[in-house]
Amino acid sequence: MFAKDGIFDRTAVTTASKALDTYALRGKAMANNMANITTPGYRRIEVDFEEKLREALDPDKLGVSRTDENHFHAGKVPVKLVQAQAYRALDPTNPGELNNVDVDLEMSKLAENSINYNFSIRFIQDRMGAIESAIKQRA
Repeated sequence: MFAKDGIFDRTAVTTASKALDTYALRGKAMANNMANITTPGYRRIEVDFEEKLREALDPDKLGVSRTDENHFHAGKVPVKLVQAQAYRALDPTNPGELNNVDVDLEMSKLAENSINYNFSIRFIQDRMGAIESAIKQRA
C-alpha cells in the first residue's frame, strides 16, 4: 500500500505551488528567448501548463483510483502530478526577422508572468498564515 495524500494535497496551496514552478520555468524560458533574440534560426521556448491544470481540476472529468503506486493514472490526473512542460514553438512567421522571438511580446509576457508569480507567492503566504492561525487557535 502506498502513502496517503498529504495534508496540503487537496488544497489550493498545491495548485499555487505548481503554478509557482510553472512561472519560474516560464521566466527562464523567456530569459533564454531574450538572450537569443539575435540568433538566426532560433525558435522561442514556450511553457504549457494551464490546459493540463484545467483538465486536472475539471469536475466533470472522472478520476480513477489506483491500488498500487506503479499503476498508470487513468482519467483525471491529480493536481500534484501536473507538470509544466517547455517546448519549442513552431511559429513560421518570424516576427523578429532573424527568428520567431518578438521582443515586445516577450516583454509583455514577462510582465504578466511576474505579476502571476508574485500573486501566487502572496496567496501561499496568506493560506499558510491562515493555517498557522488555526493551529494556534487564533482568528
